[in-house]
Amino acid sequence: MSGHLERGQLRIWRAGALGAVIIGVVLWGTFDAAEAQVTVRQNPVHAMPIQVDVDMVVVNVTVTGPDDRIVGGLGRNAFEVYDDKVPQRIASFSTEDTPISAGIIFDSSGSMADKIDRSKDATLQFLKTANSQDQFMLIEFNEKPEVTSGFTSNSEDFAYRLLAARPGGSTALVDALYIGLEKMRSASTNRKALLVISDGGENHSRYTSADLRRAVQESDVEIYAVGVFEPLRTRHRTQEEARGPGLLDEIADMTGGKLFIASDLAELPDIMEKISIEMRNQYVIGYKPSNLVRDGRWRRVKVKVQPPPGMRHVQVSARTGYYAPTQ
Repeated sequence: MSGHLERGQLRIWRAGALGAVIIGVVLWGTFDAAEAQVTVRQNPVHAMPIQVDVDMVVVNVTVTGPDDRIVGGLGRNAFEVYDDKVPQRIASFSTEDTPISAGIIFDSSGSMADKIDRSKDATLQFLKTANSQDQFMLIEFNEKPEVTSGFTSNSEDFAYRLLAARPGGSTALVDALYIGLEKMRSASTNRKALLVISDGGENHSRYTSADLRRAVQESDVEIYAVGVFEPLRTRHRTQEEARGPGLLDEIADMTGGKLFIASDLAELPDIMEKISIEMRNQYVIGYKPSNLVRDGRWRRVKVKVQPPPGMRHVQVSARTGYYAPTQ
C-alpha cells in the first residue's frame, strides 16, 4: 500500500476516532518495496499477541475518499465485515476520540545527521495535536534501541529528552520496532501508537523482517509510514538500507496503516497533522466471530464500506486479520 500527501490536503469530512495504532514516519532515499528483507542475526522475541476476546474481535477502520480526505459520519449500516470470507454481524460500533498512549521511536543514527532537526520539529508538532490525557514514551535508537523516557503526560520533559538526541552510528530499525511493540504492553490506555521517525535505512538489527512481520500480526497496532525520498543520484545506500522502506510499506498495509510520501523535509509537519487527523477519525467495529474454534490459526478480516451519497468509491484501511485464541 502506498499513500501520497500534498500541501493543503488536510481537509476532512467529519471528526471522530478510536483505535490502536503504530505510526511510522520514515525518511529515506531509494525505495524498492519488492526487496523488503533484513539480514538474520538472532532468534525472534515476539510481542504480546493481539488481544481477541473470547467472543469479540475489534477492528479499527479508516475511510478516505477523493484526494485522500477522511470520510466521517458513516453509520453502522454502511459497513460489512467478513471473517475468513464469512459475513459477520456487527455487535459494537463507535467513532469516539479517546486517550492514546504513543511511543515515539526516534532514529538518531548517523544517516539522520541532515534530517534530525526537522524530524524533531515534526515530532513536537505531533505532540501539539495531543489530548490532555494522552501519554508518550520515547525510544531512541542507532546501533540499538534505548528507552529514553517511559510513558509520561509531561510534554515539556518529553520534548527536553527528544531535543537532546544527537546523530551517530548505525541503524537498528527492526530492533527498535520490536522494543516498541513490547513496551506497548505496559501502556495504560486502550489505544496505542508507535511513531517511528527514521530514514528507513536498516543495517544493524539482530532480528529479521520475517520476525517483525510475525510480531506485527500478533499485535493490535497500526503502522503509519511517512517517507521523504532523496534523489537516487545524491545518496549511496547499502542493499539493506534500500530494503527498509519496502518493509515498512508492507507491514503498514498489514495493519491497516499507510505509507505517506513527502517530497522534502518541509512537508513533515503537515504530514504529522494528517496522521493525527486519521488517528482521531477512525471507526471502531466489534463483532463476535461465527467461528469460535480455538485453534490459534490466522484468520483474515475484510471490511467493506458503502460510499455516502454523491461519492462513487472510498478507500478502506483496516488490519488484515488476527490469530484465534487457543484456550
